[in-house]
Amino acid sequence: MDALKDRLSGLLGRRVLSLRRMAGGDLSVVYELTLSDGAWAVAKHGDGAGREGAMLRAIAATGVPAPAVLAVDDGWLVMEKLPAEGALVAAWDDLAAWLNRLHAPTDEPYGWLHNHSLGAVAMPNPRTDDWPAFWAEHRLRCHIAHVDAGLGTRIGYLADRLSDHVPQRPPASLLHGDLWGGNALVSGTRVSGLIDPACYFGDREVDAAMLTLFDHPPASFFDALNLEAGWRERLPVYRLWPLLVHLRLFGPAYAAAVDADLRRLGV
Repeated sequence: MDALKDRLSGLLGRRVLSLRRMAGGDLSVVYELTLSDGAWAVAKHGDGAGREGAMLRAIAATGVPAPAVLAVDDGWLVMEKLPAEGALVAAWDDLAAWLNRLHAPTDEPYGWLHNHSLGAVAMPNPRTDDWPAFWAEHRLRCHIAHVDAGLGTRIGYLADRLSDHVPQRPPASLLHGDLWGGNALVSGTRVSGLIDPACYFGDREVDAAMLTLFDHPPASFFDALNLEAGWRERLPVYRLWPLLVHLRLFGPAYAAAVDADLRRLGV
């Protein structure tokens, strides 16, 4: 631990007095740091530290709360520690307001400046103006080689017909990209920051769909987002990406949910 404290101290330019392993972090190692000036910080280790730091800065540049990036190198991202004593159930209205800001339409092509990954699962982000092709190739077909043949056939069938399910040119919004409830920190009734992003530009309904994976947003949340007509029918298309990622990372516990969403889409 002393060697790690020394490394992080050198990275920050402030002495790290103590480290505490934080709960969570299924795909990376996360520590809470106590610094010599009395401040606290969070240090996260992973191959994508630099990419994640750039994503946090991109979110913050829109005015949406995200932890300030304090230091970054090839392996470590050190960021501001934000208050997180609240629960999302008390902050859905505030989250909707921030997402409307994050998701402001842009002139960007779909995709991102670089590829990313969620653990061992690659997340290709090539730039394109064809949204159905982007989603079919880089969020659906990319899983076929990693699942059983029957499931792969169903995924391929859906990908071949994706234009029947999603719009050709939805406004390109900056997406958080991995927005489940645990990645929205809450203090009281306010969102204090969005963390653990996997950003790219795409249909804002992607973030809305991700929030239905483990959480139960109230109707007022979706009303505040004012999504395009037919959004409920598109939720399973966009929810399949995180479900397939979880199936590959954590095993067959997610198989039934993948099957259910494919059935909802008639596959």
